[in-house]
Amino acid sequence: MIQRVDRPTVVPAAGTPRKRIEEFFGLASSGEAGVSIARMVSPAGWREPGQRPEFTEYTVVLRGELRVETDHGELAVTAGQAVVVPAGDWVRYHSPGPGETEYLAVCLPAFAPATVHRDGE
Repeated sequence: MIQRVDRPTVVPAAGTPRKRIEEFFGLASSGEAGVSIARMVSPAGWREPGQRPEFTEYTVVLRGELRVETDHGELAVTAGQAVVVPAGDWVRYHSPGPGETEYLAVCLPAFAPATVHRDGE
């Protein structure tokens, strides 16, 4: 059956300063375990802890610049570009630019706090 989402669920975010996560589909919003789709808005200077998730994350940058650090180096991903980080790879995201960074994140299977495996946990 078709389903319209009138507004996303705002979920807690890791990192400082705090970013905004608006989940449209996923465990927190719809109970969907197979995929999560969320809009992220991170303020200038935001940085989150590194992580080694059990899910693959597809990220499309809509506005600003997102930096993606991995064991293989660091990428700058800007508006109109995208990046995929395979499950099991270590990654740390941050937005060093002077303004906000807005992006869509799709996780397969869905994001879950128990499967993100942040550094220091």
